[in-house]
Order: sequence, then C-alpha cells, then structure tokens
Amino acid sequence: MTNRTCCRAYSRREMLTSVAVSAMAAGALPSGMAQAAVAPPAAKVPVRLQAFDMADVDLGEGPFLHAQRMTQAYLLRLQPDRMLHQFRVNAGLTPKAPAYGGWESDPLWQDIHCQGHTLGHYMSACALAWRSTRDERFRQRVDYMAAELAECQKVSGTGLVCAFPEGGALLAAHLRGEKITGVPWYTLHKIFAGLRDGTLLAQSATSREVLIRLADWAVMATRPLSDAQFEAMLDTEHGGMNEVLADLYFMTGKEDYRLLAQRFSHKAILKPLAAGRDQLDGLHANTQIPKIVGFERVYEATGDGAYRDAAQFFWHTVVRNRSFATGGHGDNEHFFPMQDFDRHVFSAKGSETCGQHNMLKLTRALFMQDPRADYADYYERTLYNGILASQDPDSGMATYFQGARPGYMKLYHTPEDSFWCCTGTGMENHVKYRDSIYFYDDRTLYVNLFIPSTLRWRAQDAVLTQTTSFPESPVTNLRWTLKRPTELTLKLRHPRWSRTAAVMVNGTEVARSNTPGSYIHLARQWRDGDRVELRMIMEHAIERAESAPDIVALTYGPLVLAGALGREGLAPGDDIIVNERKYGSYNDTPFTPPAIAGKAETIPQRIRPGDGPLEFTITSTRQQPLRLIPYYRIAHERYATYWRLGQDLQSNIY
Repeated sequence: MTNRTCCRAYSRREMLTSVAVSAMAAGALPSGMAQAAVAPPAAKVPVRLQAFDMADVDLGEGPFLHAQRMTQAYLLRLQPDRMLHQFRVNAGLTPKAPAYGGWESDPLWQDIHCQGHTLGHYMSACALAWRSTRDERFRQRVDYMAAELAECQKVSGTGLVCAFPEGGALLAAHLRGEKITGVPWYTLHKIFAGLRDGTLLAQSATSREVLIRLADWAVMATRPLSDAQFEAMLDTEHGGMNEVLADLYFMTGKEDYRLLAQRFSHKAILKPLAAGRDQLDGLHANTQIPKIVGFERVYEATGDGAYRDAAQFFWHTVVRNRSFATGGHGDNEHFFPMQDFDRHVFSAKGSETCGQHNMLKLTRALFMQDPRADYADYYERTLYNGILASQDPDSGMATYFQGARPGYMKLYHTPEDSFWCCTGTGMENHVKYRDSIYFYDDRTLYVNLFIPSTLRWRAQDAVLTQTTSFPESPVTNLRWTLKRPTELTLKLRHPRWSRTAAVMVNGTEVARSNTPGSYIHLARQWRDGDRVELRMIMEHAIERAESAPDIVALTYGPLVLAGALGREGLAPGDDIIVNERKYGSYNDTPFTPPAIAGKAETIPQRIRPGDGPLEFTITSTRQQPLRLIPYYRIAHERYATYWRLGQDLQSNIY
C-alpha cells in the first residue's frame, strides 16, 4: 500500500493501514453498520506525484519557521476544555471550562450555528504541528479531545457530536427540508476534518473510532433523503463534506462513504463548471471552494471526469480571471463580475484568508494530478502574499480579510474572543508550510518552493538541504547527502516571474532556461556533496485587470509591494478586532494616502532601491518618496497594495 493510492493529501504510507473498528455508536446504529476490517481501495485515478511526509522535511531559519513557532506557541496556550464546553453540554455532561468567545459563544453569532468549528480546526492544527515537530504535547491534545468526544458519543447514545445549542434537533429539521438559520454541515465538516487529521497525522486510534461513529451516523441520517431533497439541502453551506467522506472511503474501503461523498457533491455547482461555464458572480466564494476541493478528491475515488473537469475549470477561472495580485479574491466574501473590478478592488473586505487557504488546498491537489508550473507559481504567490502575510509576526494572531482599501490596516483576531473561520484556518496555515516544498515520482524530485529546508528522501537513502535567503536574493542552493552514487532527476521550477534561470552544478553551469513557467530537468548520477545552484532574476512589474487598466499593483518577483503608509491617526489596539462586523475606529480618522502619477508602463523603471533588503521607493504625487516593502512584511501600519494612478484616493476610503 502506498500514499499514491491512499493518502495523497497527507503522504504517509502507513497512515491508512486498515484496522478493525466498530461503528456502533452506543447502540444507536443497527448492527449492519458495524465496520469490518477491509483493505483500503486503490484510487480509480492514482495521483502522478506524491508529497513527502511532513516529518521528513525540516524548515530552516526564516519567516516561515518564525510563523510556525508563533502558531505553535498559540496552540499550546489554548485550552481544549474551553473548546469542548458546548459538546459536553449537548451530551448532558457538565462542562469543565467556560466557552471561548466569538463564534463559539457570542450571542451575536448564535444564529449561524458555528459553535464547535474551532475545535475541528484546532485538532487539525495540533495534528499538523505534531507531524511537523514530533512535540508530544500536540498529540496528547489530539488524543484528549478525541477521548472527550468519545465520551459525549457514549453518554448521548448517538454517533453525532456537535456543539451548536440545538444539536441534533437542528440537523433533523435541516434533513426534513425545513428552513433553518445557520450552517450545521459546515460546522460538522470541521469536526470531521479534525478527527480525520487526528487519525492520519497524529495516529490517534480514538480519533478514528469517533470519526467512524460520526460518519456512520451521517450515512444513516441522510439515507432517507431523495436526490432532490439532498440537493436542496446542499443549497446551505456545508464545507467540504464530500472531501472528508471521500477520504473516509480511502481509509476504510466502505462504499457507503464513497456514495455519500458523491451525494454531498453539489450538482448545481458541479454541472456548469464541468461544462466550462463560469456562473460564479454573486456566489459566496468560500462556500464553493471546499466543494471544489472535494470534487477533485471524488474524482480520484470514482474516475468520473466531470469532477476533474469542474475542479480544473474552477481553478483556472478563479486564478486567471477573478484573483487579485496577492492571490486573494472576492469582496465581502463573494465573487463579483470582473467588469466591476474598479468598484470592488478597494474594499476593506477583500481577500478572505479562508478562501486563500482553501485555494491552496485545491492547487496542491491539482498539481499532484498534473504537475504544471503554473499551479506552483500560483501557490508561491498566494503563500507569500496571502498566507504568510496573514499572521501578525509579533503576536501570532491572524487576519480575517486582507483588503486593498488604501490606508487600511491589517486587523488581527484576539487570542480568546474572536474565533471566526479565519482564526481556525489560521491555526492550520502556519504549521504546514513544509508540506508543499518538495514532491516526488519514483526517482524524480520536484523543487517547487525556495524555502530553507532539509528533506530526507528515505526511499532513495538521500538527504537534500536547501539553503537560501530568498526572496531577499533570487538564488537558492541545494546540497546532496548520499551514501552511494545515485541516478535521480531534479526538476527545478523556473518561475514565471523570472525572465531566465540558470543552474550550476559544483560551480559549472549545466542548464539555462528561457521559458518562464516551466521546469528545468537535471537527470544525472549524483554523488555525496554535489551542489546545485539555481539563479533567477527578480524584477519590478505591475499587475492590473483588463477592465481597470488605470488601477495597478506593484510587484517584485512573486511579491506584491505595499506602500508602507505609517500610523497616522492610529491608536494602540486599532489593529485588534473582536467582532468582524466592526472594522476599527481608525477608519473614522481622516487620512488621504498619496497617489502614484504617470503611465503604468513606466512605473517599474521609476522604482528605486530603499534602505534595506526588499525595500524600495517611488515618487508620489506629493513629490515625496513613497516607501515600498513586501506586503507580507506589513504589520501595525496603514498600507496600500493597489493604486489608481494619479488620482486622489480619499474617495475610495470613506
């Protein structure tokens, strides 16, 4: 059994080893639902590439390792019993600690029924952190939470575990087709995913037992629905239920899970996308993206090309036609017509961080099926300008939106009182950076990201160490540690942002590429100590939408450059937000950012070096130097990432 067929997402061969488990949920399920031990099935469409176990990749010093450490510290400060509060209440047990704030208990958000979503994200984050670091404290937390959920299942006599106050009654009404408020399947998906990750990444047997009971409850609860009733239910946001059920099929071989994954694949979204029709205008963006991630996984489980076609078309239309320069998308969480780009680009509520998180999940999955450089290029762009940019480097807290409103400031959640969706995905984002640097296929190694790291390629008895200061310098160095000469192929990404790329082996140039957006192939017998150097070129450029040519973003290589506009009019704490419906009192302070004048085509030539690495200046309309730095380095000050050339931007702020 290999991860090619069973565990494409998490890349550990033994993760899906079949074990006998019972799906009996305290007598609530009929005996026919008991899960026998079976061999996990092969994928109908095996992935072309495999990812390395995160335990076999170590990060070197740099901004990504710093972000990981900040999140690890935050995860260890959080108290699992506070996230388990409402689960115990629903099961008739006494809670051990008060609930956290925000979506977990704030009355303002009771009607969306997201209580419990944080626990699912937290379980995933702790599983990812353990896989990355082997710090036993993270696995202990996974096991503890799984055991608590198992107790809730036992006491309540059902496989269902949830934390929204109406509990099973809300889901029963939803299944009957009654109009409800809230998104119960969306919330349950987070719990499913946390238990799955606890099983696969943290090797938690208790997580698996709880997950199987919960999944079998879902099979039985939804079985009476006709296809029409099921499709009507899916009009309500339901996260990536199809993805996690397809994963369960690969884990167990149980056909019920594959069939339910197909039923949870929203046909109203699937069919037009599979036919190449973009009908996304006005849709809630991050309601759709997890469905599409699931389409790709269901394709692997079924071989039905419609799921593949839908996932590929969605990716292309969002990335090429609907994304900002940072890789984000949407205004106030919704897709908008691109001919209205000028009306939406300067919103304070653009680029929901959750949407970027899920677009990277989709990109990674598509890349492993079809290893094209444009997938890796988008991944890099969004990783720097979306995910890395989302964390406060000082506190480890994360953003909800990353809007391009000129003079805006990133707003970060609080540690205990603003548990919104992007708080949850934010817990996961920064403990899994190592999962997409390298991929392999038999004896071929893909180097996708230029991040200091060490890879242990156990199948080849090889170690590859990547040393780089990228993006401060457009060069990365690789060094082999081998016990014997070995025939291997290196595929080094030549990113689209670099006009040319050259490769040196042991100081001698061996390859040169003039094809941006491709891979450089090095097939040879490698020896211990062989050194590879990849040299690229970073240049200034602009990005703009066809419908708004006078609005531009400035880039340097893969990095979006932001105007660093200082803290004029800001008070301490203005960048901390408890309730995402309130976007900071500093917006009431009159502030007019400078503008950039001149023709767009001349701007790259007018940018000058600044005082430090990755710092630049350009003259503004006020005839003063405007400081430009990478957007991912912006924190605690006003900024601008898009510019309406030569115009006063105040009208775009208030």
